[in-house]
Amino acid sequence: MDQPSCYRLSPTGLSLFVRVTPNAGRDAIEGVELRDDGSAVLRLRVKAVPDKGRANAAVIALLAKALGIPKSAITLTAGDTARQKTLALSGDGPALAIAIAALS
Repeated sequence: MDQPSCYRLSPTGLSLFVRVTPNAGRDAIEGVELRDDGSAVLRLRVKAVPDKGRANAAVIALLAKALGIPKSAITLTAGDTARQKTLALSGDGPALAIAIAALS
């Protein structure tokens, strides 16, 4: 059986599902985690505190650097104040999917 994916392709790129640990000791991408409900998320740690959007900005900066895309290509679409977030990545969806797979 195929492992669930932490992203879903869209006409403009893809939607990425992440789980963020703010206030961590370092910024890091820890790979794909399977949740109890059977869904998958990409686990991220950021040093930033969850205050006034600082952690969200750090998540976007971390992913942009790791994927080699501009920060402007990443938009937070759900989970502004939650640990589980959905991000929209604009660009070539299949190429972004390959880059995300390489991170985990």
